[in-house]
Amino acid sequence: MARERAKPIAEVAKELRISESCLRKWLAQADADERGSETRLTSDEKKELTQLRKDKRRLELEVDILKRTAAYFARENVLPN
Repeated sequence: MARERAKPIAEVAKELRISESCLRKWLAQADADERGSETRLTSDEKKELTQLRKDKRRLELEVDILKRTAAYFARENVLPN
């Protein structure tokens, strides 16, 4: 409706019982999803970014655990003089 410019955004928003700003955001996201955008991430890109950040946190935790484990075993294997 609003995308085809058949009705004004204000009218469509009122019919859907949402704010105009919400409808504008939805339309902008739909446009980004359809044709890509240099300034706005598509929905798939947002999902991928979320997953990559989650993976990064997990890997950082694993590295921290491995560092602590290595330090622990390094102290345990020190021979007294």
